[in-house]
Amino acid sequence: MNKTELVETIAQRTGVSKTDVTSVLNEFEQIAGDVVAKGNETLTIPGFLKFEQTFRAARKGRNPQTGEEIQVPAANAAKVSAGNKLKKRAKSGQ
Repeated sequence: MNKTELVETIAQRTGVSKTDVTSVLNEFEQIAGDVVAKGNETLTIPGFLKFEQTFRAARKGRNPQTGEEIQVPAANAAKVSAGNKLKKRAKSGQ
């Protein structure tokens, strides 16, 4: 499901206009991005998802084409974790 399909589904199920649903989703994306960018906060929707910034230490890697060893620099990254309710739904297939 892509964003357009998600907006359509939410609008159909809730009776809220597609424009309003799109506005809410766009604002959620902005807020989640702001929280992750700060690095000292997490955005948690209990039982569903958790968004946070994580740090990846520098490490050695390999160039897949040449096999040459390269140094991968340290970097911050976004981390999204599934909550218990979402994990249970995935396992049950419902």
